[in-house]
Amino acid sequence: MGPRRIHTVRVRGGNKKYRALRLDVGNFSWGSECCTRKTRIIDVVYNASNNELVRTKTLVKNCIVLIDSTRYRLCYESHYALPLGRKKGARLTPKEEEILNKNRSKKIQKKYDERKKNAKISSLLEEQFQQGELLACIASRPGQCGRADGYVLEGKELEFYLRKIKARKGK
Repeated sequence: MGPRRIHTVRVRGGNKKYRALRLDVGNFSWGSECCTRKTRIIDVVYNASNNELVRTKTLVKNCIVLIDSTRYRLCYESHYALPLGRKKGARLTPKEEEILNKNRSKKIQKKYDERKKNAKISSLLEEQFQQGELLACIASRPGQCGRADGYVLEGKELEFYLRKIKARKGK
């Protein structure tokens, strides 16, 4: 959401706090896949405490942001050798083609086949992957530590925030 702008603030005891005024990237964890990647923050879409913080795109703890899904898609595809968030019959680039359809030894292929049995992903999350952006929640305090770290929303929490965002847009 703009070039990184972090100010250092001297606090009690001569210590420093890092006041993140603008951040463009954050470290987000995808809990169900045990995958953490540094990715681009696109937009602030919801904040339970104040609409003004959404309008001014202020990053605070527990605000809901849109993040770029590319890093997570690549992580999933390389781990399961299955396409994710692609339209049916869509053409793949040569690099993506190589990742998904690489010739593997029997032992390695058996390992991938075993993984594919557990490669279930919710329809709501798959929908977001097709759009190229995921909803995530910021768990760190950007105004205190100068970082925006968090987790990708899934399950009941994702359903809840999608409902809230849809209700806000309806107003």
